Amino acid sequence: MPFEEKTTVQNPSVGADGGQPISQNTNQSIADDSAEINENFGFEEIARQMRQYNSPGYMRTFSMNELYENVYDSRPPIVDGLLYAGTYLFVGAPKVGKSFFMAQLAYHVSMGHTLWNYPVKKGTVLYLALEDTQKRLQERLFRMYGTESADNLHFTIWAKQLGSGLDEQLQRFVNEHPDTKLIIIDTLQKIREAGGDKFSYANDYEIVGKLKQFADKNHICLLLVHHTRKQQAEDKFDMISGTNGLLGAADGAFLLQKEKRTSDAATLDISGRDQQDQRLHLRRDADRLIWQFEKAETELWKAPPDPLLEAVAALVTDEQSAWRGTPTELVERLDMDIQPNTLSKQLNVNAGRLLHEHSIRYENNRNHAGRCITLTLVSEA
Repeated sequence: MPFEEKTTVQNPSVGADGGQPISQNTNQSIADDSAEINENFGFEEIARQMRQYNSPGYMRTFSMNELYENVYDSRPPIVDGLLYAGTYLFVGAPKVGKSFFMAQLAYHVSMGHTLWNYPVKKGTVLYLALEDTQKRLQERLFRMYGTESADNLHFTIWAKQLGSGLDEQLQRFVNEHPDTKLIIIDTLQKIREAGGDKFSYANDYEIVGKLKQFADKNHICLLLVHHTRKQQAEDKFDMISGTNGLLGAADGAFLLQKEKRTSDAATLDISGRDQQDQRLHLRRDADRLIWQFEKAETELWKAPPDPLLEAVAALVTDEQSAWRGTPTELVERLDMDIQPNTLSKQLNVNAGRLLHEHSIRYENNRNHAGRCITLTLVSEA
């Protein structure tokens, strides 16, 4: 069966965004919307739909059925169970050890080394250490890791501000390093645009929103280091300096705290839209200043095995690394008691899990003959 070009539109993941989309994404062009027009429609129908899309009162909606009929990008893990593609805040009081934690995280991702008991996806890392000097970075990394260095861990202590060239700098780096997994900006305050109302909800939301657009477009994790305010709060994440607009636009946040400034023990609270809230107890090694894991207050929930995904994994293996056919043919091949339409919907929803857990890329294309499913084993999910 010849390969057909995919006509199903790949919209941004609903789950990954959670809240309202950032304003810049709402102004879709006619060309973008017209991609969803069925190519089998006549010219008059295409013209009618284009006029509808261009109407000032037009609101683009989708039904629950349409939601299930499409495959949406999921946020891949960077540190599985801890950090995913998207935009996160990493906050803590001054001198609590944030920069050492950032160096540790950057090193583990660049090397692909497991962080405590969390599997890590190896990739290029860019660390904007905007409050450091080259000498301080050199001494810190040598104390932590000796001379074992990584050639895909990049640093800069100079960067432009958001809206004044930083956007282009980050995009150029990602273009030159397509395997980039993580960018750390230490600190958020250093790249904020000059002028304007720096302490309004709208301004805070817009700043993180712009960075989130960049991270989502490039499927990377952007980690923004920020400070806490001195006042205590019942909800620990209300201690983030600034307004709730920062957290409102982000995909999640990490909060590093010590009970006593002189203590080596700390807690790391984690909250995110698409992941389980956690609290980790850490202790910093007095000699190397590396954060070590002691315990987690909550055991991570793990989804039970899915019989359909297990059956697909048994079909697509090293011996047969690809399969293509209709949903009906796949049902017959798997020998499962399931309707073809139900199979398609379940695989549409679980495409990210199939890729992450079994390294199988799933595509569901529509052509003049109907639906065509393509399953491909990939070397690294």
